[in-house]
Amino acid sequence: MRIHLTSVFVDDQEKALRFYTEVLGFVKKTEVPLGKDRWLTVVSPEDLDGTELLLEPDGHPAVRPYKTALVKDGIPAASFAVADVPAEFDRLRGLGVRFTQEPLEAGPVTTAVLDDTCGNLIQIMHSK
Repeated sequence: MRIHLTSVFVDDQEKALRFYTEVLGFVKKTEVPLGKDRWLTVVSPEDLDGTELLLEPDGHPAVRPYKTALVKDGIPAASFAVADVPAEFDRLRGLGVRFTQEPLEAGPVTTAVLDDTCGNLIQIMHSK
């Protein structure tokens, strides 16, 4: 068994697609129109057949309170592995990304948390 698909709820799919591709560096994998929304996924350019991230519309009534509570408590909606958190932090901050947590070493793991501009906090991490 393996993870095939996971999702983040986004307030605007087009804005999310731009952020996740142009800023974070993912590539669009699937786009299927579904009324006013789309089945819209991105993947890592390092693994085009790997786990897909669904940029899922946050229109369900339960989603916005859920997202608001996570952000208020500083809890990331997802975690992405990077090779070097401080280097990625510098690259993303140079692109104007807002971080809620600067790089932090916690034993063998280094993390940082960013705002994805679509209502989520996203953690980046690497292990030593």
